[in-house]
Amino acid sequence: MFLTFDLIMFGAFVRLTDSGLGCPDWPGCYGKASPIGALHDIHAAVQAMPDGPVTLPKAWIEMVHRYVGTILGMLIILIVLMAWRHRRALGQSPWLATIILPAVSLQGAFGAWTVTHQLMPAVVTTHLLLGIGLLALMTWLSARQTPLPPIDPQARRYRAAAAIGLALLYVQLALGGWVSTNYAALACMDFPTCHGQWLPAMDFRGGYSIVRGLGELPSGEIISQDALTAIHWTHRNFAFVVLVYLGWLGWKLRRHAGLEGPARALLVMLAVQLATGLTNIFLQWPLVIAVLHNGGSAVLTMLCVTLLVRLRPTPGGFAAPLEGRH
Repeated sequence: MFLTFDLIMFGAFVRLTDSGLGCPDWPGCYGKASPIGALHDIHAAVQAMPDGPVTLPKAWIEMVHRYVGTILGMLIILIVLMAWRHRRALGQSPWLATIILPAVSLQGAFGAWTVTHQLMPAVVTTHLLLGIGLLALMTWLSARQTPLPPIDPQARRYRAAAAIGLALLYVQLALGGWVSTNYAALACMDFPTCHGQWLPAMDFRGGYSIVRGLGELPSGEIISQDALTAIHWTHRNFAFVVLVYLGWLGWKLRRHAGLEGPARALLVMLAVQLATGLTNIFLQWPLVIAVLHNGGSAVLTMLCVTLLVRLRPTPGGFAAPLEGRH
């Protein structure tokens, strides 16, 4: 779970430092296992395009991200093997762990397509969402292994509300990913208005056209400022919907036994996300704050999943325990 969270944070760092094409092939770097073996090719690329996407620091950033992803994949394979081997001793179904394996494989495939499709926004955003989904599954698996405190039975009526909250958060993550992959974070430089207006000129059709390259419209034209404004404005305003809803949920659950910790942490992280989001606007997207904003989204996901697991109607998590099925 820690490595998955780390991968999401480092993935944001890769994206925000424009290092996604630091090694323009996959899985190696110019066919080598590391940038050390690719020094000649990297130097040639820098000489040909001094302001291009390939530099030695960017190559290392991209490759470290891939190395961490490889380690995570190996650990997940081990988890699946252990889940099946010890399923009776654990008294749990191994299928939750098993589902994680194709999930991380799909995540790896989109990581490769991110490079081969030249940072196509739809591919990069999907890569991000799959990473968040993988983190949610790992959090679920981890929470299922953790002894839970006694839960107030009255709180279980909020289970559906918690599921809705997680769905709203995921939509907001998709909108945020679309902002990041289209580099639209600075499309609106003022707050709470945008370009001095509550409803500025916006091109939703261009901004949310899915099949297109980075920085362009489906027609091949350069993406307009109005399209970037539509992307930013939508993410900004939907954030308030998520803030109010999850704030209400956290406020309600903080009073129930067994839920106080994650509920209060949810309220704190909402405040942190609001602060980092506004700081990105006022300080013009500083790298550290932008990475922390991405990390805050991941933490919110973990907290929402934890609450949902604790609110489950019966013990056992993903499936009923296997005890008694010998």
